[in-house]
Amino acid sequence: MAVTASLTMARLISAPTAVSLSSTALLASKTLSFAASFPLKYRSTPLRFASTTTISATISVGDKLPESTFSYFDPAGELQTTTVSDLTKGKKAIFFAVPGAFTPTCSQKHLPGFVEKSSELKAKGVDTIACISVNDAFVMKAWKQDLKIEDEVLLLSDGNGDFTKAIGVELDLSDKPVGLGVRSRRYALLAEDGVVKILNLEEGGAFTFSSAEDMLKAL
Repeated sequence: MAVTASLTMARLISAPTAVSLSSTALLASKTLSFAASFPLKYRSTPLRFASTTTISATISVGDKLPESTFSYFDPAGELQTTTVSDLTKGKKAIFFAVPGAFTPTCSQKHLPGFVEKSSELKAKGVDTIACISVNDAFVMKAWKQDLKIEDEVLLLSDGNGDFTKAIGVELDLSDKPVGLGVRSRRYALLAEDGVVKILNLEEGGAFTFSSAEDMLKAL
């Protein structure tokens, strides 16, 4: 009778464990099967500035840059304005644009690259190197001070986006989490006497071939 009681007790103890393990395995199997059916739906993606539109602009190589006015603060802290004609007439000028001041790629790579290579670019005959952004002049001034830039690169405000719209390189980031609104796509161009000779236009805010190094190679 003791043996029978022991066997009965063993069954009572082992049976729930076996059922529990089986149920857990079945549930796990079904969960994995369900997840495999929807591999991308709930996967978060990092914030990107890239656009899904075709890379194009209303400006192209051989075109004359449209006249436009930019603002900036001079070394004395006075607000000044300049125009496309002022910057390009009888000169070789590099204009490069960024989606926004203080944004990571613009602050860590794009603008610092042109500051670093400014002497080499000017040795190849470039008279003007200007960074353009759809930010107000006060933001551009603060950005310049933050990066400790002197006169290597001129930081220009296209605050209302007039020049950016005129050459057709708007980048709409108004539906992104950071709410940047309408900015400029990233690009770098070389103009001689106002005529575009090189145009490296990125897809959205991508940074693949609009660097100072890329411009040096093209000169």
